[in-house]
Amino acid sequence: MEEKVVECKDRLCPKHGDKKLKMRGRVFQGEVIKVLPGRVTIQFERMIKLPKYERYEKRKTKVHARLPDCMKMDVAVGDLIEIAETRPISKMIHFVVAKVVRKLEVKA
Repeated sequence: MEEKVVECKDRLCPKHGDKKLKMRGRVFQGEVIKVLPGRVTIQFERMIKLPKYERYEKRKTKVHARLPDCMKMDVAVGDLIEIAETRPISKMIHFVVAKVVRKLEVKA
């Protein structure tokens, strides 16, 4: 099986760029809820303990991440992706897409 070769001209791509973004710190997995040019928004659930009621509560968190040019064709709404923390790229973006964990299965 042949590997597909992707021309990546993105300077900030963590794999191919000449100014590679260093992935360090926190790593999250979440579902893609919005794909924009150069950016994705993911959402994931977390559990918070409420000591007063001795129960747990589900909360959702949204995080914006940079989408490298070489991965923009691989990521779609509904996919499960992994993002890693990096230096602040803009006011909202402090993460970069590391890999696609699971693609959304389309039912025929």
